[in-house]
Amino acid sequence: MRRRDLFLLPVLPVLAACGFRPVYGTASGGSAGPAQAGLASVSVALIPERSGQLLRQALQERLERGGVGTAHRYDLVVSFGVGAEAIAIASDSSSSRTRVIGTATWRLVGQDSQRSTLTSGTARNVDGYNVLDQQYFASDLENEVVLKRVAEALADQISLQLAAWFNKQAQPKSAG
Repeated sequence: MRRRDLFLLPVLPVLAACGFRPVYGTASGGSAGPAQAGLASVSVALIPERSGQLLRQALQERLERGGVGTAHRYDLVVSFGVGAEAIAIASDSSSSRTRVIGTATWRLVGQDSQRSTLTSGTARNVDGYNVLDQQYFASDLENEVVLKRVAEALADQISLQLAAWFNKQAQPKSAG
């Protein structure tokens, strides 16, 4: 057992008494919890362009973690855009740093006859890279790496928002 795990042992009963549950925790009996089961039942729709492919792939990795072979009950529809701007200008008017901003708007749609939107949200991430006196190929490769990082960060945000929604849906409704 690691040192930080030993620190958490006395804290766990206090957290449990307050109603804390890990977002991706398992249900009693070791089965998938509401977030894991819900995420595994989501199909990610196609997202256009190369950056969209990177985001879709990252989302699929996160959503299908614990539910291989789970029937899809929901579709995740994502609109994704990436913008770039020069933020450091050298004395010769060339750019030496580029900021990349990725924004994703998503909707979770039921696979029922009404195709009703169940929940929706947005995610945003900012990253950047230095533009050095490099060959074109190296600069293009660096841009691809930044796009992948942006897609990974957006996929983390979206999957966490979805997991929180699935957990909230699984909570018993209180009278009031």
